This record gives sequence, C-alpha cells and structure tokens, in this order.
Amino acid sequence: MLHIDVICVGKLKEIYLRDCINEYSKRLSRYCNLSIVELPDEKLPDKLNDKLAFDIKERESNNILSHIRKDSYVVALDLRGKQYSSEDFSRKLENISLINSSITFVIGGTLGLSDKLISTCNELVCFSKMTFPHQLIRVFLLEQIFRAFKISNNETYHR
Repeated sequence: MLHIDVICVGKLKEIYLRDCINEYSKRLSRYCNLSIVELPDEKLPDKLNDKLAFDIKERESNNILSHIRKDSYVVALDLRGKQYSSEDFSRKLENISLINSSITFVIGGTLGLSDKLISTCNELVCFSKMTFPHQLIRVFLLEQIFRAFKISNNETYHR
C-alpha cells in the first residue's frame, strides 16, 4: 500500500479544520497509509527584515528535510509549481506509485520554503495562484488526494 506523508509547518488550532482533516484521513485509510507530521513554526518578530526571514525559512526547511523519508518522492506545495486538474493529479499520483512506495507532500510555513529544500524536491505543485492559509491548504490537499484515489478506482465521488 502506498505511504503518503504530509509534512507541514504550524499546528492546526481550529477545531473545524481538525475535524475535516480527521474525516479525510479516515476516508484515505482505504487507499493509503497516511501520516501527517506537524512541525513547529518559528515565531515571527514584529520587525522582520530579509536576513531574519531567510534564517527563519532555513530553520523551518531544515526541520522539514530531517523528517522526509530517504526513498520518498517529494512534492512541495509552492506558488511556482505546476497546476493540475483533478484528473491529471490523479494520473500523476498513480504514475508516482508505480515507481515509488512513498510520497511526501510538503507545506511550508508563512514565509515559504528555502531554496535548498525546493532544490531537493522531485516536483512543485500549485493549487492556485491565490494565497490561502496554510491550515486550509492541508484540507485542500487531503481532499484532492482522496479525489485522486476515487478517480483512479473509478468510484463515484468525482463530478
């Protein structure tokens, strides 16, 4: 069975989002082994300059890197990434699973991901050119992964 890790910076505080994540996690258990790793975010100072922003991104990204499985196909969610339709995303996950037993999705912190981390990723994916809260993107990601499995298995859900 495919193993999917979702590594994200920051804790979910909103109960309604946690409930949604739990629901999609339960639904996905039929199709994959899912684990969600929440890493602490760095506190942003009131006066943030470029040097501090760089340092914070580096620390958060290094922490993410230390949690990625060695053999995993790594997909970072990033505004510079490729946008997929749900059908194309489903085919992409299917193709990855044919050659790899583990996929890691990375959701960075408020300031994004370091260039070092981006360079280690197999792929960048963008859900939208709009900016969304990191907590909400987790829900979007799990919903799209679930939708991808439903599409792959020709099961009703996708319309």
